[in-house]
Amino acid sequence: MQRHYYISDNLNDLEMVESELEAQGIDHEQIHVLSERDADVERHQLHDVPSVLKQDIMHSGMIGVGIGLALAALVMLVAWISGWTGTAAGWIPFIFLAIALFGFSVWEGSLFGIQTPNPVMKRFEHPLGEGKHIFFVDVKPAQEVILDRVVSHHPLLKMAGTGQAAPAWAEGLQHRLHQLRKMM
Repeated sequence: MQRHYYISDNLNDLEMVESELEAQGIDHEQIHVLSERDADVERHQLHDVPSVLKQDIMHSGMIGVGIGLALAALVMLVAWISGWTGTAAGWIPFIFLAIALFGFSVWEGSLFGIQTPNPVMKRFEHPLGEGKHIFFVDVKPAQEVILDRVVSHHPLLKMAGTGQAAPAWAEGLQHRLHQLRKMM
């Protein structure tokens, strides 16, 4: 999937674009609006980016996972090589230490991520600071034509580039959860 970014300062136009894309078969979960004016985006019933995704929590948390796994493996390796596991205590204290180091590393990585803006936010820092909105759509190759056709009828949208989209399985899971919420 490919992500297409557009910049606009007109939420009414973005609302029309989103409706047209959904009418043409692009799922609601594939369309997002990134803005610093969340209340305005919500009032227009646009699919906004959750505040937790505006931070770099996932990326930093995954770095914490990597560091935690390395530390846990190091503890287990040192305990085994030094023969400490052959004592009356056995493996239990080292397993607990490894789990504690892993958990601490993930926690610290996530805390660091809360303080760091998402790279997409950094990329569009200037237009967002001017009060503009970033409209982005994740499309499959077969949907590129639909996106181009709809966007061509909206001159207020300015192309701002492309990037890697969320994995198709993640979008599919979001779509199924959204459908389930509608049924309830």
